[in-house]
Amino acid sequence: MTDLIIRPAVVEEIPALLAFWARAAEGTSITDDPAGVARLLERDPEALIVAERTGAVVGTVIAGWDGWRASLYRLAVDPEHRRQGIGAALLAAAEERFTALGGRRADAMVLERNELGRRTWQAAGYTREDHWRRWVKPLTD
Repeated sequence: MTDLIIRPAVVEEIPALLAFWARAAEGTSITDDPAGVARLLERDPEALIVAERTGAVVGTVIAGWDGWRASLYRLAVDPEHRRQGIGAALLAAAEERFTALGGRRADAMVLERNELGRRTWQAAGYTREDHWRRWVKPLTD
C-alpha cells in the first residue's frame, strides 16, 4: 500500500468527491451538495481526509472536531479497492488528527442497515452504544 496517499481534500475536487460518495458511500445527507462540502472545507480545511491512489480518490472520511467532540462521517472506500487497508489508513489518520487536537473519544455515524459499515467500525475497535439515539431537525427545506 505504499502507493496510497492520505491527504486533506481541496475545494477544486468537490464535484469529484460528491460523485465518489454517490457510488461508494451508504446513504445521503442534506449536506451532500457543493455548498455543504465547501462550507466544511472553509471552516476546517483538514476535516475531509481523502485516500488517493494513482491520482484517483479511492476513499474518504470526514474527521470533524468542534473542540468538544471528535465526529466521524463519510467513511467510504471505492468498491473496487475494498479489503486493502484503505479504510483502516483513513481511520488512523482521523484518529491521529483527533489526538493531536485534544480529542479523547471518536464517534461515528453508521446507518443501521449498513451491515458492511458496522463490521468495518467494529473491526476498527469501535463499539455500538444502544442507549443513544440520534435526534434531528432540518434547519432548511
